[in-house]
Amino acid sequence: MTIITLSKGACSNGESIATKVAERLGYRSISREVVLEASQDYHIPEDRLARALHDAPSLIDRITYEKQQSLVYVTAKLLRWLQRDNVVYHGLGGHFFASDVSHHLRVRILARMEDRVTAQMGRLHISRKKALSLLENEDRERRAWSRDLYGVDTFDMQLYDLVINLDRLRVEDAVDLVCETAGRPQFQATAESLEAVVSLALAAEAKALLARDFPGCDVHAEREDLEVTVRLSPHREKAEAASKIESILCSLPAVEGVQVNIIPATLFG
Repeated sequence: MTIITLSKGACSNGESIATKVAERLGYRSISREVVLEASQDYHIPEDRLARALHDAPSLIDRITYEKQQSLVYVTAKLLRWLQRDNVVYHGLGGHFFASDVSHHLRVRILARMEDRVTAQMGRLHISRKKALSLLENEDRERRAWSRDLYGVDTFDMQLYDLVINLDRLRVEDAVDLVCETAGRPQFQATAESLEAVVSLALAAEAKALLARDFPGCDVHAEREDLEVTVRLSPHREKAEAASKIESILCSLPAVEGVQVNIIPATLFG
């Protein structure tokens, strides 16, 4: 069993490759489903969640935590999907959400700009100049998003286990390469790697439940136990906040214990 996330630029044949890989391996190909589930379960507008996965944070976002909160909801749903294994995710940002899980195969698809422009022209029925401008803006936005939120450049090929350049390869060649790599021993699930995904998913779900009342909190899961670190302003009652966090998280059926660490908030953190 392998988790596969596929990163690509717009109009790079990524969706087609993901779909064919999933069909060949008997996996489920997912993308927008994650945002839809997060929107429905957390009652957040779908377009707001989609923007959080796409647009770099603005100054207002950094002050209000809105984008970070939206990402928390999407992350919780994506990790629940990844917990099921046998998944090919080709939506935005997938390679960041379970980067340390050993049976996670991170793939990057590259395509010539001219081929992307041609595809964009056909898809949107626009001029070559307009198509090129849209794609260049899209690439810049994606790089800014990953740098601002994760401190890395999504175009850094060291983020990926497999990089496929479609300059001379066909879509079917790319599918062959992904499937062959996914079958290698180092990308097979182990008891430890499966437990790591369960812990990540539980921590993400807990963080999503706390996001409205305690934005920016950190949550770590170790099996059924959760450790929450939250920054509170001096005027907030610590005991009351800790009790509220415990009450919220104990509603999760998988949780047995909750430890709350409270750190005084400062102007810069």
